[in-house]
Amino acid sequence: MIDREFERGCLVTKVDENSANVSKSFCCNKLDVYDWLNDIEDPLAQNKYVEVRFKNTRKVIFENTCNLQLNVGDIVAVESSPGHDIGIVSAVGYIAEQHINRQKSLKDQGFKKIYRKARTHDIQKWREAISLEIPTMLRTRELANSLNLNMKIGDVEFQGDKTKAIFYYIAEDRVDFRELIKKMAEEFRIRVEMKQIGARQEAGKIGGIGPCGRELCCTTWMYDFVSVSTNSARLQELSLNPQKLAGQCSKLKCCLNYELEVYLDERRNFPKNIVNLKFAKSEAIHVKNDIFKNLMYYETKVNDIPVIRALDVNKVKEIMDLNEKGIYPENVFEENKTNGKTSISFKEELNSDSLTRFDSKKLKKKNKKSKPKQYKIRKQNNEKNK
Repeated sequence: MIDREFERGCLVTKVDENSANVSKSFCCNKLDVYDWLNDIEDPLAQNKYVEVRFKNTRKVIFENTCNLQLNVGDIVAVESSPGHDIGIVSAVGYIAEQHINRQKSLKDQGFKKIYRKARTHDIQKWREAISLEIPTMLRTRELANSLNLNMKIGDVEFQGDKTKAIFYYIAEDRVDFRELIKKMAEEFRIRVEMKQIGARQEAGKIGGIGPCGRELCCTTWMYDFVSVSTNSARLQELSLNPQKLAGQCSKLKCCLNYELEVYLDERRNFPKNIVNLKFAKSEAIHVKNDIFKNLMYYETKVNDIPVIRALDVNKVKEIMDLNEKGIYPENVFEENKTNGKTSISFKEELNSDSLTRFDSKKLKKKNKKSKPKQYKIRKQNNEKNK
């Protein structure tokens, strides 16, 4: 059985001379995929393309030219440059083909081949390669510091045959690491590949739990990372608080882009240039918008008292058109108050969000019916007669 230190999300349950049967473990998988077609038998299904995962979030689509009967969780030996690599099957059949459509760049690059299911000596060599990753990473950091290179070695991934290793590094500026590669090749006796990643990719490799209580999106399902700007938060009427908007990678959260298109569609009803509203005797200053309720909040004075009231978008457009023509109507907020149509009641909203609003109310005890006076008098007379 493979030790938990080296498992990479799999447990070997039975090892034969020519193959290794494994069971999948969900404890440390990255970019894990649920196969909703697992229980449905398709007689025409062919595992032409197979998705194989390696360390952390690295997944590659391979072509099953030998027509091997592969299942999710099988350890396989695949083609690499140079040599071969060892990985774990993460998706087969229709699911793998859908991943090809998601990653359009794979079609242009071509697909490498799957050689065979991993044998016992393949797995032993794979374990030895995995055990070298942490010491190699620490030693590489020492070499980078000795050369005064402004870079951080975030992770090291050895190939299954121990002939090559990928070094993931983070750097803000361009780094000349040619001297570093020479020292690494001399000391480790392997082929070195340097791969630069960003802060978002590093967070995906490390993993974690977000403020929403779920696993990080960059760890579970995100393949492509789209840049997130503060404009996304501004268009959604969010407060520009860096501590709340930043994720574990210290960058803006990727989820700020999830609902951005919906907000952009709703904002089409709002005026492009938002200005203050002018009335005959006062002026209303714009404060904020409620996108989905089509309301705009303004600060004005009613009876010399500053208040914040809401107006419908269509009503705001009418007043803005009148202001452009030089017409200043009466203060609509005062009219709303006289008619008893207040725009918003903050107390009601606070009460509706009370923490105890779902608690069961205690039932009041019913008062016992008082007996009539005639009964009491009759009872007293009976006691006297005794």
